[in-house]
Amino acid sequence: MSKPDSLTYTNTHFEMSAARLSQCPMDIQREVAFAGRSNAGKSSALNCLTGNKKLARTSKTPGRTQLINFFRIADTPLALVDLPGYGYAKVPVAKKNEWQKELGFYLDKRESLVGLVLLMDIRHPLKEFDVAMLDWATGANMPVHVLLTKADKLKRGPAQAALLQVKKALKSYNTPMTAQTFSSQSGDGLKLLQQTLNGWLLADDEGEDDDFIPPLPDHLLD
Repeated sequence: MSKPDSLTYTNTHFEMSAARLSQCPMDIQREVAFAGRSNAGKSSALNCLTGNKKLARTSKTPGRTQLINFFRIADTPLALVDLPGYGYAKVPVAKKNEWQKELGFYLDKRESLVGLVLLMDIRHPLKEFDVAMLDWATGANMPVHVLLTKADKLKRGPAQAALLQVKKALKSYNTPMTAQTFSSQSGDGLKLLQQTLNGWLLADDEGEDDDFIPPLPDHLLD
C-alpha cells in the first residue's frame, strides 16, 4: 500500500507523558518535537494544528509544561511531541536544571525524532534559548522549522520584516532550516506548517545515518 502524502492532524490524541527518556513510548517510529520559550505560544499552536483547544494545556502561567508530552496521530506510529518550555518558568533552579538534563537526553538520544519546530514570539525572536537550540540542531544535523508565533500582534509590514530577519540569521547554519509566520488566533500559516510536518513524518527512511549527535549546549536557562 502506498504511503499517503498528507496526515489528518485533527485525528491527533494524547498518548502519554514522560518525565525522562526511558519513559518515552517505544513504538513511535517518527516524531516531531515542538520547543520554545515558555511564553512562545507552544500549546496554542499545537491546539490550532490539531483543531482541539483542549489537546495541549494552555495557561496564563508560563512554564506549566513540565513533562515530555506525546500526541499520537490517529492510529499511526507517528507523533507530535510537546517539550517543556524554558527561560521564563518561575520554578526553583534545581527543577529547571533537572528539566534541562532530561530535555538534553531526549534531544540527543531519541532515535525517532526527525525534526524540531522551534517557536518564537514574532515580537521577540532569536533569544538566547532559541540560538542555543539552533546551535544544537546544527551539530545534530536536525532540520528545524521556526514558527514565528503571535503574528496577529503585528501589522503585515513589521511581521514580514521580522520573518526576513530570522531567515537571514538561519542562513548561517549548516542544516536545513526554514521559517514562517503563524497565528493560532487566525490560523494564518497553518497550511504551511502542515506541509512541513508531512514532509518530515512521511519521509522515506532510506539514506538516514547514525552520526553522533552532540550534547545540548549548556546555559539554556535565564
